[in-house]
Amino acid sequence: MLTNTVFYKMIMKKYSKIILNTVLAGSLMLPVIGQAGNPDRAASAGAGQLLINPYARSSGWGGAGSSRVKGLEAMFLNVAGTAFTKKTEVMFSRTNWLGGSGININAFGMTQRVGETGAIGLGIMSLSAGDIAITTVDQPEPGQGTFAPMFLNIGLSYAKGFSDNIYGGMTLKIISEQIANMSAKGACIDAGIQYHTGKYDQIHFGIALKNVGPKMSYSGDGMSFQANILNGTQYNGTVAGYTATFEQRAAAFELPSLLNIGGSYDFYLGGAGSDSTMGVREHRLTLAGNYTSNSFTLDQYTLGVEYGFRQYLMLRAGYAIEKGITSTTTRVNALTGPSAGITLELPFGTEKKSSFALDYSYRATFPFSGIHSIGVRVNL
Repeated sequence: MLTNTVFYKMIMKKYSKIILNTVLAGSLMLPVIGQAGNPDRAASAGAGQLLINPYARSSGWGGAGSSRVKGLEAMFLNVAGTAFTKKTEVMFSRTNWLGGSGININAFGMTQRVGETGAIGLGIMSLSAGDIAITTVDQPEPGQGTFAPMFLNIGLSYAKGFSDNIYGGMTLKIISEQIANMSAKGACIDAGIQYHTGKYDQIHFGIALKNVGPKMSYSGDGMSFQANILNGTQYNGTVAGYTATFEQRAAAFELPSLLNIGGSYDFYLGGAGSDSTMGVREHRLTLAGNYTSNSFTLDQYTLGVEYGFRQYLMLRAGYAIEKGITSTTTRVNALTGPSAGITLELPFGTEKKSSFALDYSYRATFPFSGIHSIGVRVNL
């Protein structure tokens, strides 16, 4: 009869192989994805909200920290980072997307430690574009009421540490899009691995495969129309017929799959902090980079830097680089590259092991007046 220890090791080995194989398969697809990420396929994918980072902390340096992101926000960049949840983390974030466009994004979620090295997570992101006037071909002018498009992503994740250095995880995402009289539903998965090493775990590498799933398509009353059917029989010089309802078939669209590869290094400066054995120092400076291979948009390189004073104050900035982004005549993205953010985090509780944090980020855009995100989080 197997002991609990042997059984636990067998389970760890099984799931580590599944995650490793999934991500490595994605990395082997990198040349294919890299060739696919060209202007010829731009705008041919759907579910574009899957590419939007709704979280204030990680978006402050443009997603450059995918190799070291931890907690709930890791569900967007690299799900392996959710394995660093200490006990319970709850977070809410609000984003004013493309200021002046009327688009708002709300994100809520929590991660919970399970077992010695595992963590489960739930993340919900909703995007609303406000009220839009209803118009038709026969009545193109407003005055027939309004409708409010709604996009919803729900993610369920599991991640764990397979050793002192290797962490992996997977996310199942449910996608829902709805407009006035049509809707589309789908599902996809993310998988990621993080590797941390060094005396103070200051060296970080990560790879994540995102948004892999079957095609989606719209259905509903908006795909139907009425037409007169003539049967060719004449009565008093009039051709007889009847009216029937027909339904058109909507074309299926693919999901915007991508591959993230990131790395970062932490420089610790000054005297030892309250927990020097874990590498916490008075001052930390992190340099990070990330490469994103997109299937349907241009590939992107992101560079970022973050300064941290213990765990109380963090300042960060990033810059995203892609082909033609520096010129208004060749840019194909509303985001122009620069981003910045700040975090204030205060410990509380009898042993100061819990904390409350306030995150803010800004992403520059043209046109529109930028993207503002603010989030609050509680770590218990």
